[in-house]
Amino acid sequence: MSNAPLLSWLLTVVEAGATLAFALSGLLEAARKRLDAVGVCLVAGLAAFGGGTLRDVLLDRRPFFWVAHSEWLWALLVLCAGAMAFLRARHFAPTERAMQWPDALGLGLFSASGTQLALAQDLPGIVAVLMGVITATFGGVLRDIVCNEIPTALRDHRPYAICAFAGGWLLVVLQHAGVPEGLGLVLGAACAGGLRVLALVTGYTLPRWSPGGDAA
Repeated sequence: MSNAPLLSWLLTVVEAGATLAFALSGLLEAARKRLDAVGVCLVAGLAAFGGGTLRDVLLDRRPFFWVAHSEWLWALLVLCAGAMAFLRARHFAPTERAMQWPDALGLGLFSASGTQLALAQDLPGIVAVLMGVITATFGGVLRDIVCNEIPTALRDHRPYAICAFAGGWLLVVLQHAGVPEGLGLVLGAACAGGLRVLALVTGYTLPRWSPGGDAA
């Protein structure tokens, strides 16, 4: 039998961690692009809240998760203001590589939370997993589009959405096997995030599109 209060608390913690991680990735990207204060807050907000908002729209969840937890908006503003006030180029290198680590953490956490929320509505496994993928990837896609970049999820050839897909399926399988929901949530997040980190460390890339020879 699931422990609903514990699971609800754990989901909130996971979503908060994912939001912070993606906000940090957006902050680093904004710093790399040398955006102004409004640009920094906008990019960090899109990265942090974009995927979860789309998920809530598709699942018809109200209020949106950032409306129900408005303190996260204040935390985002404080994070952005603090970074602009105290961080300088000598403190950190706002490179694409630096951005990849909080992005990987957010990917794992959001993929698990999105999948779990869909499962709680008794949706089919494939739908729940895709909700996890959307939650984990859409914020990063918005971040990159606004910063005039081809989204990382589509261009670096290392597993990204596939990692979220694998973590989501692990969560689905564990729940069907009777594993406690909280443990399944943690293991699903660890699987998705761990696979992304492994891809970054090893440099593994997916097969690339090869259209073959010239057309006749």
